[in-house]
Amino acid sequence: RVVGEVSTRPEGNENPELPSGAIEVLVTSYDVLSTSEALPFPIDGHTDVGEERRLRYRYLDLRSAAGPGAALRTRSKVTNAARRVMERHDFLEIETPYLTRSTPEGARDFLVPVRLQPGSWYALPQSPQLFKQLLMVAGMERYYQFARCFRDEDFRADRQPEFTQLDVELSFCEQDDILALGEDLLSTIWREVLDVEIPTPFPRMTYDDAMRRYGSDKPDVRFGLELADLTALFAKTDFKVFQSEHVGAVLVPGGATDYTRKQFDAWQEWSKSRGGKGVAYVQVGADGIPAGGIAKFLREDELRGLVAATDAKPGDAVFFQSGPKRQTLEALGALRVAVAKDRGLIPEGRWEFLWVTDAPMFEATDDGGWTAVHHPFTRPRKADEAGLVDAPGEALAIAYDVVLNGSEIGGGSLRIHERDLQEKVFGVLGLSAEEAQSKFGFLLEAFKYGPPPHGGIAFGWDRILQHITGTESIRDVIAFPKTASGGDPLTGAPTPITTAQRREAGIDKQPASASSASSTGPTGAAPPNRPAAETRPDTERN
Repeated sequence: RVVGEVSTRPEGNENPELPSGAIEVLVTSYDVLSTSEALPFPIDGHTDVGEERRLRYRYLDLRSAAGPGAALRTRSKVTNAARRVMERHDFLEIETPYLTRSTPEGARDFLVPVRLQPGSWYALPQSPQLFKQLLMVAGMERYYQFARCFRDEDFRADRQPEFTQLDVELSFCEQDDILALGEDLLSTIWREVLDVEIPTPFPRMTYDDAMRRYGSDKPDVRFGLELADLTALFAKTDFKVFQSEHVGAVLVPGGATDYTRKQFDAWQEWSKSRGGKGVAYVQVGADGIPAGGIAKFLREDELRGLVAATDAKPGDAVFFQSGPKRQTLEALGALRVAVAKDRGLIPEGRWEFLWVTDAPMFEATDDGGWTAVHHPFTRPRKADEAGLVDAPGEALAIAYDVVLNGSEIGGGSLRIHERDLQEKVFGVLGLSAEEAQSKFGFLLEAFKYGPPPHGGIAFGWDRILQHITGTESIRDVIAFPKTASGGDPLTGAPTPITTAQRREAGIDKQPASASSASSTGPTGAAPPNRPAAETRPDTERN
């Protein structure tokens, strides 16, 4: 702390490199408020310091004018802008519990022992899904919160064991109402924080179209390279590799001219590293006729047909995949993005928002059953309600995901609010009436008392901030993140606990019986180790 007189610097002593370079302080007194040891790395310009060390000293890493420190300041601006939008639309900010019961939501729960009830456990919420639906029953017609969610799952660049989502639910709404709200929210944030105008309404695309054209339910539409469906062309082919349920292709502009044999071989290795069997290819010569690769195995009419179907020009290459339809489309979708990156086709500084709608309600499991594509509270289209039991694979959901530049940043659905329809969906998922009552009895009980039609959406807040700040990982936009292995270098967590702590928390205590463990509440509670029904989460638990 310096006390003195602010004065203009003498002529010749100015420092234009500093904001205060035109003045100086003539010191009359000073105090040393705090001392510092030598820093473990420079505050600015420490990009060569390993992430583990930066997280160990996260409080120093955050001091930098750039990097995570700047990202947290931006995060605050984005969150404040979102709150203003929600206030403008008359939403109530309501908090839901962090200590709740374990319910099957698609990932493993983080569990918390209950000292006063040894052998019983809380679970940290994977999402506020059930509570926000109960708030609709309670007449809180427009709810939101910045919810902390917890999932015990494997780690990737865009995953953390605890994360934040902007969670929204509203009553008496249609799909268009929720999409309009999402567009207002996102366009306002981009305008106020980045000074970028995002046109609304956002384009819409059905799930089937997204998979057919792009091989992904979150397609990056900043560039072309739409997939070519060659299944009909090769329906009678003699080439055994293409005697499959689905054959598709991706155009590689200039690939025949630019790629060497070694580079084509590298694409085989790329495919195998992702669990594939390789990438078939042909090269289109100057005469417009495919050659090389698998061309020698194809008939002349097939060669002409693939050139027409892919719109290939002399000097281009064409990559192929074949096999089961869903698997092949996903492989082609990944290949399309990899080709675009390799060929420099993805434009910088461009924001392409997209709604993907009408996803399937269910998908088949390996054991012949069904699992929910989004979650079991998603509403089917009216036309599909009657056929849920007999033809679950044909039912479509009133569900919607918002995609930005190939990344899913939000998703939701209209919900089931009729008890009989909800029980029918539980039945498709293989839950008996007793199991449904045990796991979701409190929700079904609430549905006896006039629940309104309702729906919602949740936005992956960390992922949105990752886009806005241009960072590589959501770890860069979280104040104190975990490493890729789930550890916290700053505090050393997780750590073992003592024998005394285990005893006091009742961790090793077994319930007296399954029946006693399942009778702890008015609607029954499943034993803490009961296996969950398999469901796959949507972005609402992003």
